[in-house]
Amino acid sequence: MSDDKSLFSRIDELVAEEKELRGRHAAGRITDEDEHARLRSLEVELDQCWDLLRQRRAKREFGGNPEDAQARSADTVEGYLG
Repeated sequence: MSDDKSLFSRIDELVAEEKELRGRHAAGRITDEDEHARLRSLEVELDQCWDLLRQRRAKREFGGNPEDAQARSADTVEGYLG
């Protein structure tokens, strides 16, 4: 993803999928296991998108080039302390 707009677009897609997934689960169309597995995957990708967006904003704020921001691995992003 090369710009903030595409990151926000991807975030919107992931959130929409999450809502749709929860609706399918509530309707009994998917199992708990399937819902949890896909939700976990969505959460990780969302965290990666938000992390990349924060990196881009920080680079821009401090005079860097936001295009130099790099997506971090799931292990890195999920390892952050809250």
